[in-house]
Amino acid sequence: MAMAAAAQSGGGGRRGRRGGRKHQPMSEINMTPFIDVMLVLLIIFMVAAPLLTTGVPLDLPQTSAAALNADKPPLIVSIKGDGKLYLMDTETTLTELLPKLQAIAKTGPEERIFVRGDKTIPYGRIAELMATLTTAGYKKVALVNEPAAH
Repeated sequence: MAMAAAAQSGGGGRRGRRGGRKHQPMSEINMTPFIDVMLVLLIIFMVAAPLLTTGVPLDLPQTSAAALNADKPPLIVSIKGDGKLYLMDTETTLTELLPKLQAIAKTGPEERIFVRGDKTIPYGRIAELMATLTTAGYKKVALVNEPAAH
């Protein structure tokens, strides 16, 4: 008889659709996929960071001067240890340098120019290059060095 009563009431103590237990939303976030993605991105950036250094490979002198804040990339003139001159990554000569600079300088004489010179180059050669740039009217010419290791 107890079975018959249970069958009539809707089946073994279960409640109907409306009065039954509702599924509650899960209130915690699964962090595992997020952490996996962050670790993959970290590895990618660690591998790619050394490849992002552009320019002519030089042995720059080290100083304790503070780094400059740069809002846009400057033009870079480099002198390698063998005396070859480069504008950005393209080899050039001192006579060809000014026409090429004028062609790519977007703001004219207000363009920032960084001079990178190998530390084995005589100071007179770097001074000659800087004098050529400032005589041509470029006002923002700076020397680039590496920070000193402490």
